Amino acid sequence: MRKLIITCALAASALTPAIATAADPAPADFKNAAKYCKALKAASGSNFASMFGTKKNAYGKCVSTTAKQKANEDAEQLKTAKTNAAKECKAEKTKGSKNAFGKCVSEKAKAMKDAADAEDKAEQKDRVNAAKTCKQAKKDDAEQFEADYGSRRNAFGKCVSKTAKELAAARKDA
Repeated sequence: MRKLIITCALAASALTPAIATAADPAPADFKNAAKYCKALKAASGSNFASMFGTKKNAYGKCVSTTAKQKANEDAEQLKTAKTNAAKECKAEKTKGSKNAFGKCVSEKAKAMKDAADAEDKAEQKDRVNAAKTCKQAKKDDAEQFEADYGSRRNAFGKCVSKTAKELAAARKDA
């Protein structure tokens, strides 16, 4: 009985870190988030702080938020890709070698995950381009910008969000 309890405790302790870190950002996520935030900061200029917080910590908040969001999206995309791939392979009734089903799932899941990653990169590019567009719009006609998006701290963020959504819709329609 004692061996059984010890074995269960060891098994639970071995699984706990893996479960806890499943959606935690990896160092590579921070590197990519830093690149994205640097580009977004350059594109939005002095308006960057209004999107993420005070001037002192806006960049850090951007990197942290982006890395966590990317890690969570990646985990969800991988899970969805594997589920959908398994459904497709089951529907195809994969035959052949012993591992034909596994190979089918692996290939399809990788393709789906790659497509999702490509979409994520395109969305990030849309946000950076939107920030550039909004920065220029605010510079060109501040009164019209204020009329369209308001005068509060989040006005620039509203502009970026709306413009990025429009760019994404145009990219998908093309």
